[in-house]
Amino acid sequence: MTAPKILSVAPMMDWTDRHCRYFHRLLTRRALLYTEMVTTGALIHGDVPRHLRFNAEEHPVALQLGGSEPADLAHCAKLGEAWGYDEININCGCPSERVQRGAFGACLMNEPQLVADCVKAMVDVVDVPVTVKHRIGIDKIESYEFVRDFVGRVSEAGCSTFIVHARNAWLKGLSPKQNREVPPLRYELVHRLKHDFPALAFSINGGFADTAQMQAHLRLLDGVMIGREAYHNPWSLSEWDAVFYGEPPSTLTREAVELQMCDYMAREAAEHGTPWSNIARHMLGLRNGLAGARRWRQVWSDHKLKTLPPHEVMDIAHETVAASQ
Repeated sequence: MTAPKILSVAPMMDWTDRHCRYFHRLLTRRALLYTEMVTTGALIHGDVPRHLRFNAEEHPVALQLGGSEPADLAHCAKLGEAWGYDEININCGCPSERVQRGAFGACLMNEPQLVADCVKAMVDVVDVPVTVKHRIGIDKIESYEFVRDFVGRVSEAGCSTFIVHARNAWLKGLSPKQNREVPPLRYELVHRLKHDFPALAFSINGGFADTAQMQAHLRLLDGVMIGREAYHNPWSLSEWDAVFYGEPPSTLTREAVELQMCDYMAREAAEHGTPWSNIARHMLGLRNGLAGARRWRQVWSDHKLKTLPPHEVMDIAHETVAASQ
């Protein structure tokens, strides 16, 4: 069994694009980074390079796929492996109605044999790990046996790593945002899964805000996945390598990271015509908790400055912060 990375940053739609992952990689060398969910239809009928291109610096990086047709998922898994991804993950946790209309995401938990068929189809054609991200239940199904039987069936198809969002997914009546907040967290169910399937690897996801919480779960489980906290307070990632991987304390500074992001913005503009604002939005939480953070964010969010080179915008941001103190 391939051991999972101890820490990972969750796949988040509209957030964890390749620019966000480049930024996060500057903060932690060791955590596993996930793409946004990419549907099989987007890869089969759309622009493959646009969906799969990533920066070499992002490794280790996993591709999350959304789909429910074994043959389509196998095809896309092969594409992901060919493009260099280190892991292929299938989404069995997203509750959005758009995803449900495509008959995948969290509603797949109602069809464990179909998920098993999808996993087997992918495992048969790629050499990289195939993993599953799922919830502990759907709608009002709150019995442990539901998620236990799901994991048991899918693991028989060749999946040995499960990433479990420790909330139910409510398929009706809640928005995706509410689905991340309203259903109660039930961490104990994930702990029971590890107890009942000791040969499998389990990472837990949902509601973590500090390293003490993460360390507590790592005593019982194989990994912790962080979502919104990693995005909104990214500087916390800078201590992960030392705290969780035993590396020397980081000497990184926020200013150094910001400068490297400016270099990246300039390179992206030259090579792909990417506006710096498409990239800067991901680092707006970098100075959270520091004096002048709001003014710094305002500069980097100011569309009147979009015509300026990013290094000039950085200088304006720093001058604005200095003038406010």
